[in-house]
Amino acid sequence: MTSLLARKASRVVAIELDARLAARLRAVTAALGNVTVVEGDVLALDLLRIMDGEIFSVYGNLPYYITSPILHRLFEHADQISAIHVVIQFEVAARITAKPGRREYGYFSAACQYFARPEIALRIPPGAFRPRPKVASALVSMRLPGQRAALGVSDDAAFLGFIKRCFAQKRKTLRNNLRARLGDRTEEILSAAKVPSSARAEQLTLAQFAALFRLAGGHVQTGDPVQ
Repeated sequence: MTSLLARKASRVVAIELDARLAARLRAVTAALGNVTVVEGDVLALDLLRIMDGEIFSVYGNLPYYITSPILHRLFEHADQISAIHVVIQFEVAARITAKPGRREYGYFSAACQYFARPEIALRIPPGAFRPRPKVASALVSMRLPGQRAALGVSDDAAFLGFIKRCFAQKRKTLRNNLRARLGDRTEEILSAAKVPSSARAEQLTLAQFAALFRLAGGHVQTGDPVQ
Protein backbone atom coordinates (compact mmCIF):
# COMPACT_ATOMS: atom_id res chain seq x y z
CA MET A 1 0.00 0.00 0.00
CA THR A 2 2.83 2.39 0.84
CA SER A 3 4.46 1.83 -2.55
CA LEU A 4 1.18 2.37 -4.39
CA LEU A 5 0.56 5.63 -2.51
CA ALA A 6 4.10 6.79 -3.24
CA ARG A 7 3.48 6.47 -6.97
CA LYS A 8 0.49 8.82 -6.68
CA ALA A 9 1.67 11.33 -4.06
CA SER A 10 4.55 13.76 -3.93
CA ARG A 11 5.37 12.66 -0.39
CA VAL A 12 4.38 9.74 1.83
CA VAL A 13 5.05 9.44 5.56
CA ALA A 14 4.62 5.87 6.77
CA ILE A 15 4.19 5.35 10.53
CA GLU A 16 5.08 1.88 11.82
CA LEU A 17 5.31 0.76 15.45
CA ASP A 18 7.12 -2.53 14.86
CA ALA A 19 10.89 -2.01 14.41
CA ARG A 20 11.31 -5.05 12.16
CA LEU A 21 8.45 -4.02 9.88
CA ALA A 22 9.76 -0.45 9.77
CA ALA A 23 13.18 -1.68 8.64
CA ARG A 24 11.57 -3.85 5.96
CA LEU A 25 9.43 -0.93 4.80
CA ARG A 26 12.50 1.28 4.44
CA ALA A 27 14.17 -1.37 2.30
CA VAL A 28 11.12 -1.89 0.10
CA THR A 29 10.53 1.84 -0.52
CA ALA A 30 14.14 3.10 -0.64
CA ALA A 31 14.22 3.33 -4.43
CA LEU A 32 11.05 5.42 -4.59
CA GLY A 33 12.69 8.49 -3.07
CA ASN A 34 9.57 10.11 -1.60
CA VAL A 35 8.79 7.84 1.37
CA THR A 36 9.75 8.67 4.95
CA VAL A 37 9.34 5.84 7.45
CA VAL A 38 8.71 6.99 11.00
CA GLU A 39 9.10 4.35 13.67
CA GLY A 40 6.72 5.06 16.54
CA ASP A 41 3.22 5.03 18.00
CA VAL A 42 0.72 7.12 16.05
CA LEU A 43 -1.04 7.93 19.35
CA ALA A 44 2.10 9.54 20.75
CA LEU A 45 3.82 11.12 17.74
CA ASP A 46 3.63 14.84 16.95
CA LEU A 47 1.85 14.55 13.60
CA LEU A 48 1.98 18.26 12.81
CA ARG A 49 5.75 18.34 13.25
CA ILE A 50 6.17 15.22 11.12
CA MET A 51 4.05 16.77 8.35
CA ASP A 52 5.70 20.19 8.64
CA GLY A 53 2.29 21.82 9.06
CA GLU A 54 1.12 20.71 5.60
CA ILE A 55 -2.41 19.61 4.76
CA PHE A 56 -2.41 15.82 4.46
CA SER A 57 -4.58 12.74 3.92
CA VAL A 58 -4.49 9.57 6.02
CA TYR A 59 -4.52 5.99 4.74
CA GLY A 60 -4.19 2.84 6.79
CA ASN A 61 -5.29 -0.50 8.15
CA LEU A 62 -6.03 0.36 11.77
CA PRO A 63 -5.55 -2.06 14.67
CA TYR A 64 -9.19 -2.83 15.38
CA TYR A 65 -8.88 -2.59 19.16
CA ILE A 66 -7.67 1.03 19.07
CA THR A 67 -9.71 2.40 16.16
CA SER A 68 -11.50 4.93 18.36
CA PRO A 69 -8.34 6.35 20.04
CA ILE A 70 -6.58 6.69 16.67
CA LEU A 71 -9.49 8.52 15.03
CA HIS A 72 -9.87 10.82 18.03
CA ARG A 73 -6.14 11.53 17.80
CA LEU A 74 -6.47 12.39 14.12
CA PHE A 75 -9.46 14.62 14.79
CA GLU A 76 -7.24 16.74 17.05
CA HIS A 77 -5.60 17.83 13.77
CA ALA A 78 -8.81 18.12 11.75
CA ASP A 79 -7.82 21.49 10.30
CA GLN A 80 -4.74 19.92 8.67
CA ILE A 81 -6.43 16.75 7.33
CA SER A 82 -8.35 16.65 4.07
CA ALA A 83 -9.44 13.00 4.18
CA ILE A 84 -9.09 9.76 6.13
CA HIS A 85 -9.32 6.38 4.39
CA VAL A 86 -9.03 3.44 6.78
CA VAL A 87 -9.84 -0.26 6.96
CA ILE A 88 -11.61 -1.07 10.21
CA GLN A 89 -13.99 -3.63 11.67
CA PHE A 90 -17.33 -3.53 9.83
CA GLU A 91 -19.34 -3.25 13.05
CA VAL A 92 -17.39 -0.10 13.95
CA ALA A 93 -17.81 1.25 10.42
CA ALA A 94 -21.57 0.82 10.79
CA ARG A 95 -21.47 2.85 14.01
CA ILE A 96 -19.39 5.61 12.46
CA THR A 97 -21.79 6.04 9.53
CA ALA A 98 -25.06 5.49 11.44
CA LYS A 99 -27.69 8.22 11.25
CA PRO A 100 -29.81 9.54 14.14
CA GLY A 101 -32.61 7.15 15.01
CA ARG A 102 -30.62 4.03 14.18
CA ARG A 103 -29.66 1.56 16.92
CA GLU A 104 -25.97 1.88 16.00
CA TYR A 105 -25.98 5.67 16.41
CA GLY A 106 -24.07 6.79 19.48
CA TYR A 107 -21.37 9.11 20.75
CA PHE A 108 -18.74 7.75 18.34
CA SER A 109 -21.10 8.28 15.39
CA ALA A 110 -21.72 11.89 16.42
CA ALA A 111 -18.02 12.61 17.02
CA CYS A 112 -16.97 11.23 13.64
CA GLN A 113 -19.74 13.05 11.78
CA TYR A 114 -18.90 16.27 13.59
CA PHE A 115 -15.39 16.24 12.13
CA ALA A 116 -15.95 14.35 8.86
CA ARG A 117 -18.39 13.00 6.29
CA PRO A 118 -17.94 9.24 6.58
CA GLU A 119 -19.15 6.59 4.18
CA ILE A 120 -18.50 2.89 3.77
CA ALA A 121 -16.64 2.63 0.47
CA LEU A 122 -16.12 -1.13 0.47
CA ARG A 123 -17.12 -4.10 2.59
CA ILE A 124 -14.26 -6.61 2.98
CA PRO A 125 -14.86 -10.28 3.89
CA PRO A 126 -12.62 -12.13 6.37
CA GLY A 127 -11.17 -14.23 3.55
CA ALA A 128 -9.40 -11.17 2.12
CA PHE A 129 -6.89 -11.26 4.99
CA ARG A 130 -4.10 -13.57 6.08
CA PRO A 131 -4.42 -14.64 8.79
CA ARG A 132 -8.20 -14.67 8.47
CA PRO A 133 -9.94 -12.56 11.16
CA LYS A 134 -13.18 -13.59 12.83
CA VAL A 135 -14.99 -10.40 11.80
CA ALA A 136 -15.92 -8.61 8.58
CA SER A 137 -14.12 -5.39 7.73
CA ALA A 138 -14.80 -2.25 5.74
CA LEU A 139 -12.95 0.55 4.02
CA VAL A 140 -14.33 3.81 5.39
CA SER A 141 -13.71 7.11 3.61
CA MET A 142 -14.04 10.22 5.72
CA ARG A 143 -13.91 13.59 3.97
CA LEU A 144 -13.18 16.62 6.10
CA PRO A 145 -14.64 18.94 7.23
CA GLY A 146 -17.81 17.42 8.59
CA GLN A 147 -20.70 19.26 10.22
CA ARG A 148 -18.27 21.09 12.50
CA ALA A 149 -17.80 23.79 9.88
CA ALA A 150 -21.51 24.67 9.83
CA LEU A 151 -22.30 24.34 13.53
CA GLY A 152 -19.85 27.01 14.63
CA VAL A 153 -19.08 25.48 18.03
CA SER A 154 -16.19 27.35 19.64
CA ASP A 155 -14.89 24.57 21.89
CA ASP A 156 -14.64 21.13 20.29
CA ALA A 157 -13.59 19.33 23.47
CA ALA A 158 -16.39 20.82 25.56
CA PHE A 159 -18.97 20.04 22.88
CA LEU A 160 -17.87 16.42 22.57
CA GLY A 161 -17.88 16.18 26.36
CA PHE A 162 -21.47 17.40 26.34
CA ILE A 163 -22.45 14.77 23.77
CA LYS A 164 -20.78 12.08 25.90
CA ARG A 165 -22.95 13.17 28.82
CA CYS A 166 -26.06 12.96 26.63
CA PHE A 167 -25.14 9.37 25.71
CA ALA A 168 -23.98 8.44 29.22
CA GLN A 169 -26.73 5.83 29.52
CA LYS A 170 -28.27 5.27 26.10
CA ARG A 171 -31.49 3.73 27.38
CA LYS A 172 -32.24 6.77 29.52
CA THR A 173 -33.87 9.90 28.20
CA LEU A 174 -31.87 13.08 27.67
CA ARG A 175 -33.74 14.60 30.57
CA ASN A 176 -32.43 11.96 32.94
CA ASN A 177 -28.89 11.99 31.56
CA LEU A 178 -28.60 15.78 31.83
CA ARG A 179 -30.49 16.39 35.06
CA ALA A 180 -27.47 15.59 37.25
CA ARG A 181 -25.52 18.42 35.58
CA LEU A 182 -28.22 20.93 34.64
CA GLY A 183 -30.58 20.40 37.56
CA ASP A 184 -33.85 22.33 37.41
CA ARG A 185 -32.82 23.98 34.12
CA THR A 186 -33.06 20.70 32.22
CA GLU A 187 -36.73 20.94 31.18
CA GLU A 188 -36.38 24.61 30.28
CA ILE A 189 -33.34 23.97 28.07
CA LEU A 190 -34.94 21.02 26.30
CA SER A 191 -38.05 23.07 25.63
CA ALA A 192 -36.07 26.03 24.31
CA ALA A 193 -34.23 23.72 21.91
CA LYS A 194 -37.56 22.20 20.81
CA VAL A 195 -36.44 18.74 21.97
CA PRO A 196 -39.16 16.57 23.58
CA SER A 197 -38.46 15.72 27.21
CA SER A 198 -38.95 12.05 26.31
CA ALA A 199 -36.24 12.11 23.61
CA ARG A 200 -33.12 9.97 23.81
CA ALA A 201 -29.69 11.03 22.60
CA GLU A 202 -29.76 8.53 19.73
CA GLN A 203 -32.64 10.51 18.17
CA LEU A 204 -30.84 13.87 17.99
CA THR A 205 -28.95 15.42 15.10
CA LEU A 206 -25.69 17.24 15.65
CA ALA A 207 -27.50 20.54 15.08
CA GLN A 208 -29.84 19.70 17.98
CA PHE A 209 -26.90 18.75 20.20
CA ALA A 210 -25.29 22.10 19.34
CA ALA A 211 -28.46 24.00 20.22
CA LEU A 212 -28.68 22.23 23.59
CA PHE A 213 -24.98 22.84 24.20
CA ARG A 214 -25.33 26.58 23.70
CA LEU A 215 -28.46 26.82 25.85
CA ALA A 216 -26.68 24.88 28.58
CA GLY A 217 -24.00 27.54 28.68
CA GLY A 218 -21.50 25.86 26.41
CA HIS A 219 -20.08 23.59 29.08
CA VAL A 220 -21.10 20.48 30.93
CA GLN A 221 -18.76 18.39 33.08
CA THR A 222 -18.47 14.76 32.05
CA GLY A 223 -17.75 11.48 33.73
CA ASP A 224 -15.95 8.57 32.10
CA PRO A 225 -15.68 8.65 28.30
CA VAL A 226 -18.40 6.83 26.38
CA GLN A 227 -17.22 4.70 23.44
